[in-house]
Amino acid sequence: MKSIIKESLERSMSYEAYRALVKQLVDEHSNTGVNKSEELADYTKLNDRRMKRWDKTVRITQEAKHSMTEFQQKVTWLVITESWCGDAAHVLPVLNKLASLSENIDFKVVIRDENLQLMDLFLTKGSASIPKLIVIDNLTGEVLDTYGPRPSEAANYVKRFIAKNGKLTPAFKADLQHWYNDNKGQNVIEDVIQMLSKLQTTVFQQT
Repeated sequence: MKSIIKESLERSMSYEAYRALVKQLVDEHSNTGVNKSEELADYTKLNDRRMKRWDKTVRITQEAKHSMTEFQQKVTWLVITESWCGDAAHVLPVLNKLASLSENIDFKVVIRDENLQLMDLFLTKGSASIPKLIVIDNLTGEVLDTYGPRPSEAANYVKRFIAKNGKLTPAFKADLQHWYNDNKGQNVIEDVIQMLSKLQTTVFQQT
């Protein structure tokens, strides 16, 4: 596992580089990943607009800012994504905003289809679902936790719908986008703060 993660980190890029890549793909009417299509290129264009909006408008509460600045463990947040992924367009800008508040967090991005061995290590119920955040201890290289592909409330929303209807419908996917727009990244912030709190507690107990 460590060797695969190390190789993926060597291929990773900063959030800023990822945003520049997506903008370039929009200009080329293309998308990341192995499969290139008109539909995925259109999603990439839409997601570029979504990320641009969230980069400007995500608001972090003072309590959350305090939690981030208090996080003392040096870690890397490695996020697996693709330009066409709707969930990722809403989640990545929030993760980046949170990571930027801590000098102890290095935020990196990799493309799923270019890192399939890594993705296979972090499947969600057997599925290569993205975005997937992997929290890596910089000192030991150990994976401390993972997060994604969706924030907890959205994940429960999807789970309930599938249990009732068997699969996601286009109408539901549209509703899910409305949920993201209404929530404004706050559920991601809550989830991540809770995750980091648990990590800090574990470190404290071990020392």
